[in-house]
Amino acid sequence: MSIFALGIELDGEGSHPAAWRRAGHAPSESLGGRVLKRRVAAAENAGFTYVTFDDSIVPPSGDVRGRVDAVNRASFVAATTSTIGLVPVVGTTYAEPFHTSSQLATLDYSSRGRAGWIPARVSDPAAARAWGRPEITGQADLDREQRDSIAVARDLWDSWEDDAVVREYASGRFLDRDKLHYVDFEGESFTVKGPSIVPRPPQGQLVVFGTEADREQVDVVLVQDDHRREGLTFLEIDVTLDASGIAASARLEDLNSYSVAADSSRVRYTGTAAGLVDLLTDVATRFDGVRLFPTVVDEDLPALGRYVLPSLFKSGVAHRPVPGATLRSNLGLTRPVNRYESV
Repeated sequence: MSIFALGIELDGEGSHPAAWRRAGHAPSESLGGRVLKRRVAAAENAGFTYVTFDDSIVPPSGDVRGRVDAVNRASFVAATTSTIGLVPVVGTTYAEPFHTSSQLATLDYSSRGRAGWIPARVSDPAAARAWGRPEITGQADLDREQRDSIAVARDLWDSWEDDAVVREYASGRFLDRDKLHYVDFEGESFTVKGPSIVPRPPQGQLVVFGTEADREQVDVVLVQDDHRREGLTFLEIDVTLDASGIAASARLEDLNSYSVAADSSRVRYTGTAAGLVDLLTDVATRFDGVRLFPTVVDEDLPALGRYVLPSLFKSGVAHRPVPGATLRSNLGLTRPVNRYESV
């Protein structure tokens, strides 16, 4: 395999609901920009390829019941980072796909081509109430909303050809209208005319991550079991490391004494940094990358940056993202041709 991408989820204080009890800052700072900026900078300095931010219109589960919108968090750190990919979760079930497409295209501009997107089905009834929309419950309807939203976003990203902006200051002509295109999407629950209000993103198409059910529409498939599939596939792993002089098992026991973590279908690793290096070295023979879920961000992220990633770089299993490159490039993806160029 030509690449082995290293990703990390940085939503909240960690994947464990009691992670805030071991955070390296006061609880009042959990939603502050300083903490977010510090963590993303640490992930970038460690050499992670991309970082993800979970999201929902309803409060997260666990002891900390608040979060800032994922696209806003990604946009906030876009200007203070230079190599790491920024990949927010944006739900597809109730959000307007035109707005989603515009937000993500803007993120790609502010990050200079390092944006991605994890579209997510939203089955929580509270989300429908928050949006003021009728509840969508059937799996077929959730799948349709997901499918249509991804299709519309991709169409809108292409609705401006790359050279649509001409900037002829002398003549006062700044736009070639013939290179803007209506997407004319008509679905069961919404229609979109287009074109976008944002020019084509720097990457042409942002990197779209999804599940096995979305494989036909996404660039990267995220899986939770150690079974290799065709195409660009990343394995998701819950990680608890020996950290701060405390064994990983003891850290988990302490956290579970306050609040027991919900069952996760992701692969789980609990132990030493050296053991995780061995696991990831083995995973790299079957997968194109990973997304790691640290149990406590402020304890596991430093251990990953100090003991795990350097060993992977030294052995050649993984490589740091290339400065100035797009997220697509760092994942081994080419910049796609605009689908409307020959129209």
